Amino acid sequence: MGHLGLLFLFIALLTCLRVHGQPSCGRDAFACGSGRCIALRFRCDGADQCGDGSDETSCHNCTGFSCGPSGRCLTRTQLCDGRVDCTDGRDESRQVCGSVRPDPHTCKASQFRCGDGQCVPHTWRCDNSTDCTDGSDEVNCDQNECAVNNGGCSHHCKDLRMGFICECPRNMVLVGEYQCEEVDPCLDADVCDQVCVPVNGRITCSCHQDYKMSPTTGECKAKGEKAAVVVTSSEGLRWASLGGGEYREPARQAAGPGLVVGLASNGTLYWVPRCCGSIYSVSTHKNNQDSRLVLRVQGPVSGLAVDWIHHLLYWTSMGSGAVHVALLDGSAQRALVAGLEKPSAVAVDPLHRLLFWAQSGSSPKIERAGLDGRDRKALVTHLMRHPVALSLDLPRQLLYWMDQGTKTISRVNFEGHHRKTVVESNGYLDQPFGLAVFEGFVYWSEAVTRSICRANKHNGRNFSVLLSNANSPGGVFIMHSALQPSGPSACSHAGRVCQHECVVDLLSDGPEFRCVPPETGLKRPQESPSISRTVPASTLSDLSLAGILSLIFFLSILLVGTALWWWQGQFRVPRPLDQSFSLKESQDPLLLGEPPIEPNTCLRKARKHTHINTLDFNSCPKKTIVVLPVDEIFFK
Repeated sequence: MGHLGLLFLFIALLTCLRVHGQPSCGRDAFACGSGRCIALRFRCDGADQCGDGSDETSCHNCTGFSCGPSGRCLTRTQLCDGRVDCTDGRDESRQVCGSVRPDPHTCKASQFRCGDGQCVPHTWRCDNSTDCTDGSDEVNCDQNECAVNNGGCSHHCKDLRMGFICECPRNMVLVGEYQCEEVDPCLDADVCDQVCVPVNGRITCSCHQDYKMSPTTGECKAKGEKAAVVVTSSEGLRWASLGGGEYREPARQAAGPGLVVGLASNGTLYWVPRCCGSIYSVSTHKNNQDSRLVLRVQGPVSGLAVDWIHHLLYWTSMGSGAVHVALLDGSAQRALVAGLEKPSAVAVDPLHRLLFWAQSGSSPKIERAGLDGRDRKALVTHLMRHPVALSLDLPRQLLYWMDQGTKTISRVNFEGHHRKTVVESNGYLDQPFGLAVFEGFVYWSEAVTRSICRANKHNGRNFSVLLSNANSPGGVFIMHSALQPSGPSACSHAGRVCQHECVVDLLSDGPEFRCVPPETGLKRPQESPSISRTVPASTLSDLSLAGILSLIFFLSILLVGTALWWWQGQFRVPRPLDQSFSLKESQDPLLLGEPPIEPNTCLRKARKHTHINTLDFNSCPKKTIVVLPVDEIFFK
């Protein structure tokens, strides 16, 4: 018992140290209030590496922006970003933000452009406080600001004696100072992983068919095989099971940090190094991990996505300033959306036939278009600095992006509404690169801490490091069939499903997705591999189904015909013997039968009566066959 007592005492001592926030972090580390140890160089650098803000409190040597009495230290990128970081709000105050001078060419509709080119919010106009350095925001204040561009308001603009305010219709809410959005109880509550049904003020959650709900946590978990997280690094491609237990050594032929996507149906990964303009493929199967060059592209690739339904690759290139598309086998490629300023990321949703991309130039933004590059629409145009990655939450139709400038992970719906910041700077977002969304989490890579992390996709909680000490981590991809569900091809439209072959033509202005009947006999574009590719309309193609039905119909007809033929052969009435014919004399008759009779007795009897209608075979024994010429054979 003495030894047990000492053991309990030792455990209690360790617990006490832990509770009081005194972990053994060493001389060159800082002990966070959360118990984490971080390097001293991260102390008071304006970023919350501890996760609880303890490393940015009581800072006397702040190298960024100091919040004052609160002691918090902020980076310059956190100033005037529309989000209050200091407890007293001074980081968004007029004194601070009034001195921030944006690019004069980037004044938004919700801003007033001063005489010297400075941009200030419209709501600061004519409020008896000079905000423009030249005082132009307080000149001509008797005018109606709502008469000019509706004051920047998305809906109603109400002019006041000094300034104006934006108002929203019923069932809508004002987001920020100018934008109205419809009230969405599901996204406002943000508690369902996938399907959300609001009924009488209550929310009911459910999961899509490829997922099942956990009875204990209510989370939607993917059915089937375990998901694998794939990461690029300087050591090569690495992948590990999210369920634990399986870890695969790097595919060293694919060495180098870069981007990675995959095709779950056949276990193929597509990756591209950051430095080069070449896209490679490699199999995840153990017996075949040799990388293969798929195609060479113009300039370094900044974003990569795969269309698993039409078997297409999409990528962005800052060198060309465009979004490109190619057949998955690399036999054809083309620029799809050109004239972009530093395109930095791309994502594709072939189920809804939507393409998304981000730009990180002087006016950072996120846009979307159809798979053919048409019908462009801007989704996010403000409070962005340097978006580096995009990822889709298909069950909820949400777009996530990671901003290296603001050190945040945010999301909007596919219409650009209901924006929300999910993960803020926590010490693991200083230099993020890859991003993925799966089940209830967001996954990302971070170069400074050399780690692969994840956090709750709703609120950033339950943060954890999945992989540490990764040398130069790059892209992140989650491999699971539930992330690439089957669906109709782009050849199906207006409620009509393509019953034939869906052909993707990259040489047209689209590209074009055409439904081509195989029986037309026309030369289809897929006969030239450098022009197009044939893709199935669904997992079980309609063409195969039609073939199976045709085969069943043919076999049924064959079976019925055989039965009729057999029935006719069994029950056909014998043709009556014509009594008026005459027998011709046979030159070489043959007699078969038993018992033996006197030679030629029966034959002579038959020939004797050839001149009359009635033949008498009584002289022939039974079971005797008289063989005469072909039309004169009789049986008795």
